[in-house]
Amino acid sequence: MHTHALELRGVTKTYPNFTLDNVSFCVPKGSIVGLIGENGAGKSTTINAILDLIQKNAGTVTFWGKELSADPKQLKEDIGVVFDGIHFYETLTPAKVGKISAHAYQQWDSAVFNSYLSKFQLPLDKKIKTFSKGMKMKLGIAVALSHHPKILILDEATSGLDPVMRDDILDVFLDFVQDEHHSILMSSHITTDLEKVADYITFIHQGKIVFSKQKDELIYNYGVIRCGAAMFDAINKNDILAFRKRDFQWDVLVADKEKARRTYKNAIVDDASIDDILLLYVKGERVG
Repeated sequence: MHTHALELRGVTKTYPNFTLDNVSFCVPKGSIVGLIGENGAGKSTTINAILDLIQKNAGTVTFWGKELSADPKQLKEDIGVVFDGIHFYETLTPAKVGKISAHAYQQWDSAVFNSYLSKFQLPLDKKIKTFSKGMKMKLGIAVALSHHPKILILDEATSGLDPVMRDDILDVFLDFVQDEHHSILMSSHITTDLEKVADYITFIHQGKIVFSKQKDELIYNYGVIRCGAAMFDAINKNDILAFRKRDFQWDVLVADKEKARRTYKNAIVDDASIDDILLLYVKGERVG
């Protein structure tokens, strides 16, 4: 029995000016994993490698212990995908998209599709080209959910949605994983969305995995010391994950904020958001 819905081991892809370098992480069953990183960090390349849309130089990707090539027809039924941008002809209507999808997926459920169209307030007979970006994204999500997938792979699926609709979509994602058999890998630059729904955060930077950790460990344990130069010099370098100088202040990322509060009593130690962690790793420096 495989406990992971998706597992990457040593996935590598080399381009002339970018390398996805030995990427390994997993998506446990029943969980939502947020994939974060700056633009160009390798998030979309990772997703393309997962879906066999690019040829890997090395490494393996398995869904429930099987490579996609081992059982492509069934595994594609079980994988729902939403990219940042619609991949349907703009002259189609949602009704026609439903008919085409019914031929593409054996597991297609028209009743589920129509219920999502209603929930997302998408008109059946309007052409996609008249839709806003948010409406197109909602249509993509409706299609992905309507062939009863076991895992959703989402590449910036909440971008283009207003805060209220994003909240509604996040609730749909949380409902999807409630049975503990469904899973989601969710690439997003909207880290507040991931703070709400993700169980794990995987951070990729310059093509390499920096960490893959439980979200609660990051939110509850990590902190940012804000201090002057004298205090910065006094901080044990082993405590520093990353640091950044801003005007007359130093921001220092630490993995144990309570320990930092006990040790450096004259410094301000703030809670760290996922945004703080991302920014300090990307824009800051490391010790040594």
